[in-house]
Amino acid sequence: MNLVFMGLPGAGKGTQAEHVVERFDIPHISTGDMFRAAIKEETPLGKEAKSYMDQGGLVPDEVTIGIVKERLAKDDCKHGFLLDGFPRTVAQAEALEDILAESDRKIDHVVYIDVARDVLLARLTGRRICKNCGATYHVEFNPPKEEGVCDRCGGELYQREDDNEETVANRLDVNMQKQQSLLDFYSDRGYLRKVNGQQDIDQVTDDISKLVRGQL
Repeated sequence: MNLVFMGLPGAGKGTQAEHVVERFDIPHISTGDMFRAAIKEETPLGKEAKSYMDQGGLVPDEVTIGIVKERLAKDDCKHGFLLDGFPRTVAQAEALEDILAESDRKIDHVVYIDVARDVLLARLTGRRICKNCGATYHVEFNPPKEEGVCDRCGGELYQREDDNEETVANRLDVNMQKQQSLLDFYSDRGYLRKVNGQQDIDQVTDDISKLVRGQL
């Protein structure tokens, strides 16, 4: 089963990826993990990626695509994979199709975890962090016993600057714009499957499992 996961920040993509790879016994491949592994193994592409990252620059598409190609050629991907964070552009999506075609493979499903913007805004702006021990809470989903006070150490809870409503709203809007062309690309090819991400976590996992098994 070859899957690509998509979703806006706060949609629960990472959480669902962990559940799905466990159910289907396939590797969860994130862009960050791929880069870290290639750099650690000191592959030629890993060294090239590191040189860009050390300078604070973006890693060029050809390097990223090359690292993806190397990762998908490994033995643990023979029976499937779940890609998370790649592709991010139509050019990368086209390159992924070419990579898979070389080994007579294709994407089975692109799973988009669909959550309304106002719900995402509430999820992302509700996070609170302890100034003392770093424990994380959420005002709605995981509130502390006493408002503003850490359960663990009694420290003061605060909201990170990049979790404020204006910053989060802008981040969501930028991501929505960037993702749309990719969603259109996969929709045109018949790969795109949308799942309601506003349900209970286990229900979302069940829906994804049914979807990829052809039961939805």
